[in-house]
Amino acid sequence: MIRLLAFLIVVFALGLGFAWLADRPGDMVVTFSGYQYQVSLMVAAVAIVAVVAAVMILWWLIRSLWNSPYTISRYFRVRRRDRGYQALSTGMIAAGAGDGALARKKTKEAAKLIRSDQEPLIHLLEAQASLLEGDHEGARQKFESMLDDPEMRLLGLRGLYLEAERLGDRNAARHYAGRAAAVAPQLAWAAESTLEELTARGDWDGALKLVDAQKATRQIERDAANRRRAVLLTAKAQSLADSDPTTARAAALEANKLQPDFAPAAVAAAAALFRQNDVRKGSKILETAWRAEPHPEIAELYTHARPGDAVLDRLNRAKKLQEMKKNHAESSMTVARAALDAQDFATARTEAEAAIRMDRREGAYLLLADIEEAETGDQGKVRQLLSKAVRAPRDPAWVADGVVSERWAPVSPVTGRLDAFEWRAPMERLGQLIDSRDDAPETTVPVIEALAKPASEKPIDAIEPATASSETTSKGIDRSEDHVTPVTAAAFAAVPADAEAVEPAEELARLPDDPGVDPDEEAEKSPRRFRLF
Repeated sequence: MIRLLAFLIVVFALGLGFAWLADRPGDMVVTFSGYQYQVSLMVAAVAIVAVVAAVMILWWLIRSLWNSPYTISRYFRVRRRDRGYQALSTGMIAAGAGDGALARKKTKEAAKLIRSDQEPLIHLLEAQASLLEGDHEGARQKFESMLDDPEMRLLGLRGLYLEAERLGDRNAARHYAGRAAAVAPQLAWAAESTLEELTARGDWDGALKLVDAQKATRQIERDAANRRRAVLLTAKAQSLADSDPTTARAAALEANKLQPDFAPAAVAAAAALFRQNDVRKGSKILETAWRAEPHPEIAELYTHARPGDAVLDRLNRAKKLQEMKKNHAESSMTVARAALDAQDFATARTEAEAAIRMDRREGAYLLLADIEEAETGDQGKVRQLLSKAVRAPRDPAWVADGVVSERWAPVSPVTGRLDAFEWRAPMERLGQLIDSRDDAPETTVPVIEALAKPASEKPIDAIEPATASSETTSKGIDRSEDHVTPVTAAAFAAVPADAEAVEPAEELARLPDDPGVDPDEEAEKSPRRFRLF
């Protein structure tokens, strides 16, 4: 547009010049070699312009002839390069589509038309073609050759990392990922793999530095970086709790500052403070975490903050926690445990029953069984409560990749993933639904493994298998997915609290040591009952 405008301005200026000369007639006389030439100004101007144009055209012709060899060679070179890039593009598309034969063909064609030192993508296409053809050794050699080129080094490390992963060589994969992360910490695959390696060998300081580098390069968000730092600092505090209490205390306090509602960080920070007799500050940390989400480890550490306290003092501290989080099952169970230790059976029973009403789960029934055994010694009631416990949903635990752990850990024992453990009820236990239907086929209830323990850590004897009647069916219920799945031998059976009562004419499937129906419930139902003893 600018060139067109400039051209129009020049033409307009020439027109104005010729018009000006036409309005002012005159003659121009030129004497040369004894001859005198006389012409008008208009003719002289036209002649001058023609001479200038002829000189410019002549100069262009001479320069074009002089540069013609270079121009011709450049034309063929550009044409050859365009064909090479077209072949390279087609080869990359073929490699992405999984067409190994076409990818190899276009690789050779591109290598002939384009120099590989000028276009590094030829190396990548050749390596991809080798992988599609199953030549992993050739691909590995090509990736290794890329390590000498600074521009291709990260690509070569990535290829070697994937090959090591394919072969299952975790050490080699982490080695290549570490080299890549040292050069470019913004690479997610390199940073994650290196982070797994550092946490696997307990190098918490190195892992913290890597997380800081990820945060600086904006690879992860600020909240995610703070969460990772809190997890790593908590793990560091736990590992140094005995060898270096001062460093462990600083790490735990920083972790708790980053994530005040993170129970393991709060427990680690409070435990470090309690070791240094700073009960007030440690209690405040636990109280803050408890208000965010009650956790049994917080309650246990809080009630036993002072080892010399009497059982009534611990009960009062448990009640203080309950005031901070009312109408919560964990609060009631905390008071019930402390009351049981203080031999206050009425309070213990009341709180345990309240916990069952709020959250029917295994631990509440086991705690109530402990209370019943300590107060009355009624083994029939105890066995009745234990039978309810093994049918109830499991208590929340630390779960990661299908593994249930009693203690929190910073990484998954299966995949090595950081911050994999979650505090939730395990979904791995399958339930057993007993339907009282006339058309139900005859089935057998599988063996139940009594894996749970009561609150007093007293072991439970294994429960003998029971055989259902012809009108009783056994189904496995996966409560997390709401679909029917088979019950394994290691699974627990669960019966809903509001299940329909069995009619008198039906046979009852009981455990061999079942004491029978609760007398209070028996009075409300038909007097006809089947008893085993």
